Amino acid sequence: MRFLPAFDNALLGYHDRSRIIDDEHRGLSVAGERVVLVDGRVAATWRADTGTVAVTPLHRLSRADREAVAEQGSELSAFLSDGASRDVRVHTAPR
Repeated sequence: MRFLPAFDNALLGYHDRSRIIDDEHRGLSVAGERVVLVDGRVAATWRADTGTVAVTPLHRLSRADREAVAEQGSELSAFLSDGASRDVRVHTAPR
């Protein structure tokens, strides 16, 4: 589980990005979206707003993956807010 910042080299550093992101979501890498990697592939986007990390999956995540995303999101929220918050919201994936 990795939360990547906007314009991270993992997404932009390769001509063939199919190893890390599906073709239908390739635009996220150049649009400046922050993404979440699950098993080395882009699986969600994330935003931080006043101590809350909001995660929007691009597809349905397994229960274990949702829990891992929530745990890492909580750690990121604490880091971004100097420990003042551990609020994370994992939204429902589109159908």
